[in-house]
Amino acid sequence: MADLIAGMTLAQLLGQLAGLVALAFCIAGFANKNDDRLMVLLISANVAFALMFAFFQSWTAAALTVLVILRIALARRYQGNWKIMAGILAVNLLVAWATWKTATDVFPLTAATLGTVGMFMLRGIPLRIVLGLAALAWMLNNIVIGSVGGILAEGMVLVTNIITIVRLYRLQKKYPELLTDAIVKK
Repeated sequence: MADLIAGMTLAQLLGQLAGLVALAFCIAGFANKNDDRLMVLLISANVAFALMFAFFQSWTAAALTVLVILRIALARRYQGNWKIMAGILAVNLLVAWATWKTATDVFPLTAATLGTVGMFMLRGIPLRIVLGLAALAWMLNNIVIGSVGGILAEGMVLVTNIITIVRLYRLQKKYPELLTDAIVKK
């Protein structure tokens, strides 16, 4: 372990640290059954992820992550608005085109696209399924750039997301008269 750390540049060490900070915010967010709290914690996590990607010089991922922060804020306010969602998707494509370096930049673009559609159009379990798929795409990107903190963060996002999906499913089974929105806004 010491050899691994000793072989890293300062930027790589800072990138790993930022990934671990993002991990903490992700766990707190995805373990939460309240969609509004999830969004606030995801904004904090994505600030840390943007820094992580910048330290690793993964510019498409860094730029799209900055847009993720804007998207989360807009999706909270304009849930279900197709026009704003389409605008964010168009800006994602433009930013990806401007920063694209390798074929693996498809991973952050896929993640940003899935996250945008999920946050604007979905709630409850469907939202978390789509965000889980986005986390998988981010994880693949983190594997490519070598971010241990990022890989752990997205792995924990997947695990906590699955646990929360099961919790929400059980609540719906136990209280079928409740609507999904009533459960996730609680």
